[in-house]
Amino acid sequence: MNAEKKNTRPNHVAIIMDGNGRWAEKRGLPRIAGHRAGVKALRKLIEFAVEINLNVITVYAFSRENWQRPEREVSLLMDLFMSSLQSEVQDLHKNNVKLKFIGEKSSFSKKLQESINNAEALTSSNTGLCLNVAVNYSGRWDILQACRSLINKTSTNLDLKDINEEDINKNLSLVGFNEPDLFIRTGGEQRISNYLLWQLAYTELYFTDTLWPDFDADQFKLAIEWFEGRQRRFGKTSEQVKKVVQ
Repeated sequence: MNAEKKNTRPNHVAIIMDGNGRWAEKRGLPRIAGHRAGVKALRKLIEFAVEINLNVITVYAFSRENWQRPEREVSLLMDLFMSSLQSEVQDLHKNNVKLKFIGEKSSFSKKLQESINNAEALTSSNTGLCLNVAVNYSGRWDILQACRSLINKTSTNLDLKDINEEDINKNLSLVGFNEPDLFIRTGGEQRISNYLLWQLAYTELYFTDTLWPDFDADQFKLAIEWFEGRQRRFGKTSEQVKKVVQ
């Protein structure tokens, strides 16, 4: 194998879909118009991911910090979330996409929670692309709830030295999924914003100035090509990695 060919296509891609509001403002439109355009961009990206047989995509749809936005914007986002879920789930199901929602869903309306549960149930047996949607999610919350869950499941006589990383992994929101290979953030910001803090430990981080509604299949291909050119060492030296791939 050519050592210069560092990676194959990523198995799991995590995405922060940033820049919807700025996209709208640049066009003199209300911010919600940017979020609607962002939904369309996600739909096209999912279609492309299905076409290239990508295994897992995890997108950051709404963070716990997003509740701090103006009440009007949050209300419109919830309405958009509900309407998009109801309008897209049948097409996702027809395309063999499996939906999973991660985050503290109890903060949403009962109607929205019901729609989320119905979408997960409808697509639960699908075997194609797994689409994880992070809603009312934060990485710190994820680690905290994993620790709480572990304590609840464990005998009070457990020696703390017996707790290991795998115990935490088994109680995180993305249990059962490999950690992301590639992280993409659009919109020009270069931070992970409390997203998948545990899972991104060795993920390749790709940042682009492209605003999310403009992030299309060609942009996604660029990100994948960039990933394929990276050398993932996981603590090893370059020489050690080259010996493995030769």
